[in-house]
Amino acid sequence: MIPLVDVAVESEGWKALDDLQGLAERAIGAAIAQEGLTLSPQAEVSLMFCGDAFIQALNLLWRGFDKPTNVLSFPTEGELETARALGDVVVAFETCAREAREAGRPLADHVSHLIVHGFLHLVGYDHEDEEEAEEMEAAERAALARLGVDDPYREPAAPHKER
Repeated sequence: MIPLVDVAVESEGWKALDDLQGLAERAIGAAIAQEGLTLSPQAEVSLMFCGDAFIQALNLLWRGFDKPTNVLSFPTEGELETARALGDVVVAFETCAREAREAGRPLADHVSHLIVHGFLHLVGYDHEDEEEAEEMEAAERAALARLGVDDPYREPAAPHKER
């Protein structure tokens, strides 16, 4: 079951992609299916599609880094099976578009990757050490394969980790 996906678009740049709502729902659905997650029937995820200035302010406030990044995740507390709000995922247009261009990948594919990455953080994945990173990357690859998106970690690899 796919949670309610609440999408807010705060940057004009995102007009470059049609149907962000559908893209987000498909990416999250693929991650849920791949991982076999059981979520509350009332589960919700919030996604904000913003610009670099907005995400830079969040990155400074919450992580102490005064620079933009591609994606930030803000998980909520609680058990997945009963939690109503799973958390928030924020994706920055300029950084995302630049990374996709530099990697020679379609913007929609890179955005799908970042949504999957951000969502996996909401459900407990992390990449603080090498073992966690490998596990998370494998989950990302498998979820993206369900969407027909090429392996984002093959060369040339687009930057993918939160900074």
